[in-house]
Amino acid sequence: MLVSELFDIKYGINLELDALERSDDADAVNFVARTSENNGVVARVKRIPGKEPQPAGILTCAGGGSVLSTFVQNKPFYSGRDLYLLIPKKEMSLEEKLFYCHAIKMNAYRYSYGRQANKTLKNINLPPVPSWLKKYVVDFTPIMTKIKHTDLPLDTTKWKTFTISTLFDISLASGDLQKNDLQTQGAPLVSATTNNNGIIGKVSDGTDNDSNKFTGNQLTTDMFCNSFYQGKDFYAVSHGRVNIMKPKFKLNKYIGMFISTIINKEQYRFAYGRAVYSSVLGNLVIKLPVASDGNPDWKYMEKYIKSLPYSDLI
Repeated sequence: MLVSELFDIKYGINLELDALERSDDADAVNFVARTSENNGVVARVKRIPGKEPQPAGILTCAGGGSVLSTFVQNKPFYSGRDLYLLIPKKEMSLEEKLFYCHAIKMNAYRYSYGRQANKTLKNINLPPVPSWLKKYVVDFTPIMTKIKHTDLPLDTTKWKTFTISTLFDISLASGDLQKNDLQTQGAPLVSATTNNNGIIGKVSDGTDNDSNKFTGNQLTTDMFCNSFYQGKDFYAVSHGRVNIMKPKFKLNKYIGMFISTIINKEQYRFAYGRAVYSSVLGNLVIKLPVASDGNPDWKYMEKYIKSLPYSDLI
């Protein structure tokens, strides 16, 4: 069915965030814009006299910007420019709405900054809701953290450069594990991807797979410089040029996440034509906090990650 057959399509109220007053008050309102992150919410703002927020439960869809980024809004909200409101023509469960959000997003490859979805959104054809969807119940309860950000100083001007090979022993994953080897249970399989900590699925233990299995508490960095901390034992693929980074120091998950974030900042240097081979990764230079003895300040890195909200859920 077409989007226009399932939803009434309305244009948002086209507010500019710069003209609004940000607020963390209990009665503040979500401001939804054309972003692909955080359910489209970019800020919380004070209520505008005479302007009622859009009600919760409807879908927002970006006509420009991050085109076709579509979300179910679970709270009342104000909307920014080039944002469409999709109001179901008939009652839909939350699971159905989330399904249609995903189905609409899957058409984003048809668009770009030069070709927005303003005129064609209504004509996008969507698949029927699958029967298995009724088995799922989505819990929309927000995850809470007990940690409040302490604003630990992050003065990079005092950091020192380190070559990756001085911090890690690097080896390339071997073997021929593929997506066809994925199972519902087993150890994580790491490949070349920006999503889900580099994990594309699970692989069952077995003699044929032993050479591809690595112990946890290491970093992985793929051919595009997507770097992640792997806490559990894992498998890795060779065709994605997944580099296994064994630490030469006492690593934990907090330090690992700090360093992998720094490595990810170097992604702009690489592409299909310039992959991150093991030798390239070993020669990569990054900046890290430094202790009084001139070595990386591991304690500071751990303390910084622990100071961030939601670090208690890692």
